[in-house]
Amino acid sequence: MEESQEITVNAGDIARFADVGRAAVSNWRRRHEDFPQPVGGTASSPLFSLSEVTAWLRGNGKSFEVSLGDLVWQRMRTTVDDLRLGELVGRVGAFLLFLHRDPSGWRDHGVRSLSGDPGARPLSELVAAATTDLPGAPGFRADDRTLLRLTARLAAENGPLAAFEFLCARYVEAHSRQLSVTRDDVAALMIRLVGGDSGGAGPVLDPACGVGTLLLNAAAPLGQEINETNALLSAVRLLLRGAPARIVAGDSLREDGLAGELAAAVVCDPPFNERAWGYEELAGDPRWEYGLPPRGEPELAWVQHCLAHVRPGGLVAVLMPAAAASRRPGKRIRGNLLRAGALRAVIALAPGGPDLWVLRRPDGGRPPSQLLMVDAGEDLSIVEPAWHAYAADPEAELSGESRTVRIIDLLDDEVDLAPGRHRPQQGGPDFVRDFTGALDRFREASATLPDAPPALEALTERQELPTTTVGELVKAGLVTILQAPPKMTAGSGPVPVLTAEDAVAGTAPSGGTVLDPALVMVRPDDIVTTALGAVRVVERSGAALGPQLTLYRVDPERLDPHFLAGFLRSADASRVHPSSSRLDVRRARVPVLPVAEQRRYGTAFRELAVLEDRLRETAALGETLIRLGFDGLVDGHLRPCDQRV
Repeated sequence: MEESQEITVNAGDIARFADVGRAAVSNWRRRHEDFPQPVGGTASSPLFSLSEVTAWLRGNGKSFEVSLGDLVWQRMRTTVDDLRLGELVGRVGAFLLFLHRDPSGWRDHGVRSLSGDPGARPLSELVAAATTDLPGAPGFRADDRTLLRLTARLAAENGPLAAFEFLCARYVEAHSRQLSVTRDDVAALMIRLVGGDSGGAGPVLDPACGVGTLLLNAAAPLGQEINETNALLSAVRLLLRGAPARIVAGDSLREDGLAGELAAAVVCDPPFNERAWGYEELAGDPRWEYGLPPRGEPELAWVQHCLAHVRPGGLVAVLMPAAAASRRPGKRIRGNLLRAGALRAVIALAPGGPDLWVLRRPDGGRPPSQLLMVDAGEDLSIVEPAWHAYAADPEAELSGESRTVRIIDLLDDEVDLAPGRHRPQQGGPDFVRDFTGALDRFREASATLPDAPPALEALTERQELPTTTVGELVKAGLVTILQAPPKMTAGSGPVPVLTAEDAVAGTAPSGGTVLDPALVMVRPDDIVTTALGAVRVVERSGAALGPQLTLYRVDPERLDPHFLAGFLRSADASRVHPSSSRLDVRRARVPVLPVAEQRRYGTAFRELAVLEDRLRETAALGETLIRLGFDGLVDGHLRPCDQRV
C-alpha cells in the first residue's frame, strides 16, 4: 500500500495492532530471526517499518489490522519527532476544519492542489482563509501530500470531528506525562453545576483550558491557554463542533488575554503546585480581592482570577488540590471567601484526587450562613441533587453524604474546609433510623448466606470428561461471538448500554448511546465477558453491548448458557495460550455433556454466582453498618451494652 511506505511503528504499536501484549512482540524478536530489523529509533525504543512488520505477521498467519485512523497517526509520528508532534496535530486539525467548513473548496481546488495542478489555488491559502478564528497562525503547510490524502480519506469515512478526536486521543495518550486532562465525567459535571450547558446565559470561560476538555459541553465556550499548541488543539475541537468558540493563547495570570471580559460562568482545572506563577510581579493586582495569594498557593490566585472574570451572581467551578482546603498559609483567603459568601460548596471527589470548589461572585445580596460539603468519592451522581437542594435553600439541613456546615463554625484558627473533617452525622432520631435500618438490612442479607451454596459432591478421584473448545462450538453453530462496533461511545444517549463496570458489578445498564444499526443488542441468556475475566449471563433484553465486552450467544436447545459461562470464567490464560500474554478464549476447553447434564452444572454455576453477588452486597452493607457504629460511638449517639444488638 502506497500510504504505508516509510511509516514506522514501535513495539507498543505492533502489540496494539496485533492485539497482543508487548511481551509477545519481544518474544517474536528473540525467537524469529526473520523478524524485521529496526529502521530507526534507539536501542531501548526501536522503530520498525510498518510495511515490513505487516508482511511478516501476515506471512506467519498472525492477525494484523491497522485502521485508517492509526495509519494517519503513524504517518504523523513518522513525519516529525515527538517534540513537534503537537504542532503537526494542530496543522492537521486546521486542515480538517477547512474540510468541515469549505467542502466545495476542497473538491474544486484542494484535490487539484495536492496533485500539483498549477492552476489550482494553493491549499495553504484555502486553509488559512477558512480558519481565521484559530489562535495564532497554524502555519499550515502542504508538504506531506500523503498525510493529507490519508487525513481527507479519514474525514470522508468518519467526519472531520471524529477524525480529529481520534488524533487528539492518540496525542494525549502519547504525551500523558506532560498533559493533564480532566476526567470526562468530572468535566461534564462542572459544566452542569454552573449551568454552562445552556446557551442562553452567555459564554463559559476556562482560563486554563488545556486541550479544551472542560469546554466541550459548554454552549458558548471561551478560553485561554498558556501553551500555544494546546490552545490551537482546543480551538479546533470546539470549532469542529460548531460552537461559537474563542480561544486565546497566553498566560492567564501574567498576560490576561481576556482582561475586562465577564463570562456567565467559569470552569477551571488549573495547574497545581506551580511556584513560578508570578507572585512578585502580581503583588498589587486588583484581582486579589480576597487577599494576596501566598507564594506557595497558586491555586488561590486561580480562584480569584476566575471570580474576577464572572458576572455578579455568576458561578465558578474550579478543581483544587485537597490540601488547599486546609493549608495554613491560605487560611486568610479561605476565611474571606466564606465571609463574603463567595465560596458555596466544597466537594471531595475520588480518594487521593482533587476537590471541587463551587463559588458565586457576590452581587450585593445577603450571603448564606452555611457552606455545602459533599463527600462524593466515586459516586458523582450525589453531587447535583445536593447542589440543587442547597442552591434552592442554603439554610436547609441535608442528609446522606452531603451536609451544610455553619460558616461561623469554620472561621476558627484553621479555617479547615476539608469535607473529611466535617463528615455528615445525623443526630437523634435520624441517626437511630439510619443505624437500625443498616442493622436490619445487614441481618436480612446475611441470613440468606448459610443456605446459599449449591449442593456439590466431593469426589475421591478427579473426574475426566471429554472436552471440546469454544472455537469448535463456534464452528458447529452452537456459539456466536459478537462485539460492540469499534467506534461506539457509551457516555450518553437514548439507547441503554451494558458497560464493563455493569458486567463486573451485576448492575443494570448504566451507559447510553445513539441509535445505530451496528449496535449489538443483548438478549436473555447471552453471556458477556470482560477483558479481566468477569462473566455474566444476561437476564433482560433492551440494552446494547458496550465497549470492552465480548458476547457469546448460544443455541439454548443444545448448549446451556450458565454451563458455558461457568467454564469461560474458569479459563486460564496460561493454559489456553501459553505463547501469548492474552487469553485466546476460542481455545478454552468445555466438557462435552448431554444438555440435561449441562443444565445441572449450569444450575450450580448460577447458584455460585448468586452467592458471590450476595456476599458483595452483604460486605457493602457491613461497611455501612461499621461506619455508622464508629461514628455513633464517637459522637455519643451509641453506647456499648451488655447484650449484642
